[in-house]
Amino acid sequence: MINVIVILEIDPARVDEFLEVSSFNAAESVKEPGCTRFEVNRQFEQPNLFALSEQYVDEAALEAHTKTPHFALWKEKAATGFVIKRWSVKGPVLD
Repeated sequence: MINVIVILEIDPARVDEFLEVSSFNAAESVKEPGCTRFEVNRQFEQPNLFALSEQYVDEAALEAHTKTPHFALWKEKAATGFVIKRWSVKGPVLD
């Protein structure tokens, strides 16, 4: 299994835009055969801070995800600047 954890600080004025595109990306991603989880979480104390939690069966499934139309849309929208800061960890689940 491959996990991807992404922490995103979003421009507070653009949170609704972020949520729209991210919710769509998550809903479409879990339809992919190799994606077992894609969740969007919001921080209680800082409502413009989010975590994306994704899981794929292997690296090939993660690579396939990056070639989907919904991922391309997410990247296109994110490139408009609603992300202020981004941190991520991608890698295998350790036993």
